[in-house]
Amino acid sequence: MTRSPSRIGLDIKRLQSQHHRAIDSALAPLGISLVQWDALRHLSENPGASLHDLAVLTFQSDQAFGTLARRMIDRGLLERVPGPGRAIRPKITAKGGELRQRAQVVVDEVLADSLGRLSPADLARFDNLLQRLVDDR
Repeated sequence: MTRSPSRIGLDIKRLQSQHHRAIDSALAPLGISLVQWDALRHLSENPGASLHDLAVLTFQSDQAFGTLARRMIDRGLLERVPGPGRAIRPKITAKGGELRQRAQVVVDEVLADSLGRLSPADLARFDNLLQRLVDDR
C-alpha cells in the first residue's frame, strides 16, 4: 500500500534535512557552510548572474542573499562587479573558486555516502522519478 502524499513529502523533507546537516558538518573544517557553497556553485554555473538571480537560484530572499554576499565579499570569496543600472553582479575570486572546488569534493562524498545505500538501478530510477517531478513544473 502506498503511503499518503503528505507522508512521502515529509520523508523528502527529512532526507533533505539530513543532507543539509551532514554537509554543513562536513564543510565546517573548510570554514564554509552549505549556503555559502551553494552560492559559489550557482555563481560558478551562472557567471554574470545578478544578486537577485542568485537569490532565486538559492531559494533565498533578495535581502538574505545580499547579506550573504556581503559576508562572502568581506571574506574575499566574492567581489562586487557593477552591472547595468543598480544591479550588482558578484564575481568569484580565486580564493572563492578554490574553496568551491574543495567544498564540492566534500559535498559529493556526503551525498555519495547517503545515496550509495541505493543500488545503481534504484538510484537511476530515483533520479528519473525526481526529474519527472521537478521538470514537469
